Amino acid sequence: MTSDAGRWNHNVHYHPLVLGAVPPAARTALDVGCGEGMLARHLRTVVPQVTGIDLHAPSLAEARAAGGDVTYVEGDVLTHPFMPGSFDVVASVATLHHLDARAGLLRLAALVRPGGRLVVVGLARPSGPADVLPEAAGLVLGPLARLRRGYWEHPSPTVWPPPATYAQMRALVRELLPGARWRRHVYWRWSAVWTRPDA
Repeated sequence: MTSDAGRWNHNVHYHPLVLGAVPPAARTALDVGCGEGMLARHLRTVVPQVTGIDLHAPSLAEARAAGGDVTYVEGDVLTHPFMPGSFDVVASVATLHHLDARAGLLRLAALVRPGGRLVVVGLARPSGPADVLPEAAGLVLGPLARLRRGYWEHPSPTVWPPPATYAQMRALVRELLPGARWRRHVYWRWSAVWTRPDA
């Protein structure tokens, strides 16, 4: 199995946030936009059955070669025939801005079992005065983190700039995921953690 020790970038920085949101009794997890599988492998250390889905075949080839007892699917999460309510945890890091945000959030939420959890770490554009301090912090802390930890370039395609602003994403999360905990982060990220109500 490939060692992920020492790998760091702005997405990897938020993997602990995802792992910390996994419910204690979770048995199944889905990593949406799994790329070369680093988050999926981390999830597998705390969840018995983990599936990763991605459209990028070269990244999935790396993921499969790395091992880690994860099932990988090449496909589009919006159309792949996962059954609604299939997973105790659905995680997505730096993927939602590759999709239509509304359709993506609705689909990811639909895949969560009652009592399960959706964890999204996304990218967005600054939209006003509320974003000035986090943006400035990222500009200062980012280069310092690179000097201290290095920077791992992942093999997956990127989209920049993100199509939506932080304000737009916060409003969309509040509309579609009532009760979700939304946070703005440094390193140009936001997060939402939502628990599907029990049926």
